[in-house]
Amino acid sequence: MKSINEIKRNKRLQIDEIGIDGGWGYVYFPGSRKAAFVVFSWGGGWDHVSVSFQRRCPTWEEMCIVKDIFFRDDECVVQYHPAKKDYVNMHPYCLHLWRPQNEKIPMPPKILV
Repeated sequence: MKSINEIKRNKRLQIDEIGIDGGWGYVYFPGSRKAAFVVFSWGGGWDHVSVSFQRRCPTWEEMCIVKDIFFRDDECVVQYHPAKKDYVNMHPYCLHLWRPQNEKIPMPPKILV
């Protein structure tokens, strides 16, 4: 995850609160009338960003913008689809980006991606 100072410099992001292991704010996307709500954290061995709108899910393009705001170009992050027994849905229009801090995420060969 980028440093908090790098994150704060992004013009699309308005941070409302930062704590010891994360914070929250809003991301403004081109052509969108309403900002997305973001929660970000780096505790418990994971870097995490959640992105939500009130009435719709973020698009792939919007999630790519958020990835660029919070993570470096050389970092791989994932959106998990857990087993149904482990699924939790606290907000119907929220997506998450995750990156373990102490492990490398396995990647398939580039030709398959």
